[in-house]
Amino acid sequence: MNNTSCPRVTFHAYGSLPPVFISVFIVGLVANVWGLKTLLQNWRKLKLISVFVLNLGVADILYLLTLPFLVVYYLKKSTWIFGNAFCKITRFCFNLNLYGTIGFLTCISVYRYLALVHPVRLMRGITVTHSVAISVMVWLLVGVQSLPDMFYTKTYGNTTGKCYETTSGAYVEDYLKYSLGWTFTGFCIPFLITVACYGHIAVVLWTMKRTDKVQKQRSLKLLFILVLLFSVCYIPYHVLKNLNLWSRVLSKQKICHEWADRVFIAHQISRGLVCLNSAVNPLVYLHVDEEIPAQLRQLLQRARQMLNHLFRSNSSSGTVAQTTDEV
Repeated sequence: MNNTSCPRVTFHAYGSLPPVFISVFIVGLVANVWGLKTLLQNWRKLKLISVFVLNLGVADILYLLTLPFLVVYYLKKSTWIFGNAFCKITRFCFNLNLYGTIGFLTCISVYRYLALVHPVRLMRGITVTHSVAISVMVWLLVGVQSLPDMFYTKTYGNTTGKCYETTSGAYVEDYLKYSLGWTFTGFCIPFLITVACYGHIAVVLWTMKRTDKVQKQRSLKLLFILVLLFSVCYIPYHVLKNLNLWSRVLSKQKICHEWADRVFIAHQISRGLVCLNSAVNPLVYLHVDEEIPAQLRQLLQRARQMLNHLFRSNSSSGTVAQTTDEV
């Protein structure tokens, strides 16, 4: 540590993030549109948990539609050409996706917990109307938490320049305080609720033999997806985001640490990882709605039949051509 000006490592996010964003955009958009279409086709049969999955898909699509603009931003070597207002909207959509996803995954976890541990109470006390009301509350809470972020400076330059994920160096101290509170309410509390629900579910699955085997498998697969999302996408991003903000505060005070450069690089990597949630979330569809896996199997079966038909047609054509040549 020293009191001189702090040098920063050179790491260009525009070299690594565009391929990730393009892949997530294609996979995530196709998977989420197909999942939402399947849910909406069975609207009259909509179940309690399907309401949360529907909102999960909407949150994903909101973010996915902003990715092409971020691809252009990084391909132009971090030069934002779409204006200050749209920069804030883009970052706001990211936050709605991130914390909306965490909120609705928490709702799904609580529902799974009630369905396995208190099934009678769930059937009697909770309706689709309750699920809709809870979803509206989640959107409102996420919106209220994300709204202050839009009042921080997001761009640098009059027409073209940076589009900050957080804010400029002038307001980084205040933003760190806001980010820590936001992380606690928007991530830590839902994460603890999810861990508590699945911790109890794990105990129930191991101790109660009467639990339905299919329900056990579905719950364990969903647990695996949630562990993947939190351990790969959410935990690294929140830890490294706040550490990077702290290092920026220290750097502004001319207090340098060797770990600051490593945290900066790791945070850039975590930004690529956190956007993967929009491509992984559609896996939740397969394990919370019984009809979606069946429709997916039918779709794959049709595709297999079409490929077999094409293969047989090509084989027949080849045989005819060979016979003609022999004659």
